[in-house]
Amino acid sequence: MFGRFLRNIIVLSGFWAVGSTVVHAEDRFIKNGFWDINVYPYLSDADNDGRVTMNAAANFSGGLSYFGFINFGKQQSAGATRNAYYTEQNLRWRFARDLPLELAVQLNFRTGVDNDRYRLGLRWRASDTEFLTDAFKAIHLTYAVSIYALQLDHEAGRAWQIEHSFRFAFPYLSDRLYLSGFVDHNFGQVLPDSFPSDPIVAEAQFGYRLYDKLFAISEFRINEYRRSNVSSLGVGLQYKINW
Repeated sequence: MFGRFLRNIIVLSGFWAVGSTVVHAEDRFIKNGFWDINVYPYLSDADNDGRVTMNAAANFSGGLSYFGFINFGKQQSAGATRNAYYTEQNLRWRFARDLPLELAVQLNFRTGVDNDRYRLGLRWRASDTEFLTDAFKAIHLTYAVSIYALQLDHEAGRAWQIEHSFRFAFPYLSDRLYLSGFVDHNFGQVLPDSFPSDPIVAEAQFGYRLYDKLFAISEFRINEYRRSNVSSLGVGLQYKINW
């Protein structure tokens, strides 16, 4: 009971902190960030996928940054369908000004009990690396990779994860168009034989700005933790606020 209360407080505190950034954007401690909401009226194949996603991020002075998201969808349990959520809350610290490296802490919560995860690792902002910057700029790509060598959870085995995140821009086509996403590669989990030994969860979102802060989005998803309908497609709208 207390654990569920605590994790809800942590999730809400993260979004509250970013929301405060909108109000106090003139504060020197807070540099910039964004908040968005994504709604997917159409889902192919996997009806229980997330239909609403909220993302939030903020960059602070002192090399600190925050990123978090929460997905809302449906979950099958004991023959019944119920509302479900999944969230990741990330706090990062760039501990050396001259290095594109960050200490990364991730809190991972979802519907249910005894399934929280806590990760600690190192994040490399590859596109901010001095000798690679020009190459990444030439293809309009922002890319980072996180290695979470330590994972604490209720599962057997010693699990760990490599997380890739990316964003492409296409100025030669349109400044309204982008492609962004992530690939989570999971290792060391003890899973039934019907699952891949090192499952992948990935999303790639094409977005096109329709007007001001409104985007049309199409999102391709892969979730190898599912026994069927491993891949799916979501189509919808995004409303995004930058500051």
